[in-house]
Amino acid sequence: MKSRFSPFNLVLIVAVMSGAQLFARAQAASPTPSPTPSVSPADDEGQENTRGAFLTSRPKTVEKPKSTTTTAPPPHRSRRRPAVATNSSTSGTTATSGTSVAGTSGANSDPAKKKPVQQKMGLGMTLFMRDANGLAVRVEPTHEFHKGDRVRVLLETNADGHLYIFNTTDDGPPVMIYPDAQLDEAGNYLQAHVPLEIPSSVATEENLRWFRFDEHQGVERLYFVFTREPLAGAPIEDDLIKYCGGDQTNCAWHPSTEMWARLQKELSTSTSFAKTVTEGKAQTGTEHDAATRGIGLARDDPEPSLVMMTAATNKGLLVTSIDLFHR
Repeated sequence: MKSRFSPFNLVLIVAVMSGAQLFARAQAASPTPSPTPSVSPADDEGQENTRGAFLTSRPKTVEKPKSTTTTAPPPHRSRRRPAVATNSSTSGTTATSGTSVAGTSGANSDPAKKKPVQQKMGLGMTLFMRDANGLAVRVEPTHEFHKGDRVRVLLETNADGHLYIFNTTDDGPPVMIYPDAQLDEAGNYLQAHVPLEIPSSVATEENLRWFRFDEHQGVERLYFVFTREPLAGAPIEDDLIKYCGGDQTNCAWHPSTEMWARLQKELSTSTSFAKTVTEGKAQTGTEHDAATRGIGLARDDPEPSLVMMTAATNKGLLVTSIDLFHR
């Protein structure tokens, strides 16, 4: 845990993404407006099309695990890239590789087999706030937060890919807060419509399950970067662990000036969005199980509060951001 990122007194452990990393101490000075992405007109039809494109990529049904009477914690899941199987040219065995390369096929693959049609990249986001009864209820990102408020973010992608999260405090320097060398084996690979919650609602202690605002006011800006392939130059998995060395707790990786400029430029590109007013609604058991047990969401399951999608199918990168105001 990085002590210099402790604004909301998130005494998080390795089992939970460091909230001290995520929410750096806010300063009193007012930041410049967020470089929000260029979005398509927010007409009802446009939002419905965006929402429909995202939700219809969910499977119609999802096999749910059988309920049990045990209280055992969810099994550990790695978010490393899946191994790529290739047929050996000298034997009938199958080799695996830890590196995923787009467009690579086995030696005996069928050249006539068509590649799957790529869809627009989409990211769904829902912000939850702890209510007086300890329940997670949906809240708008534009909500004005105060000392003692606690929040959690649920993220869902419409395709397999890599998720990166960067944080700036009052326009300060960016720091990568996910992937994290202490979590998920330093991986950041997400499967389509299998949500990720940050921090985890199944942490061992109640105070480790939320980001908590303290008395320091300011604006925390979170940048979400969703890519089809790993972001060039950003360490993940073994590279990130090697970068952090023996001090994974206090390890902070900062993007180069050139990389950050590219991401900022991508942030300004055209993006369609859809917003659903769901403030005050409690998180469902389906959402909770999907996030904590690695279960995909089906079409009829609750939809994200906010959906963002690239304007073109040939885009391999989606960048968006939200501001959390602490007054």
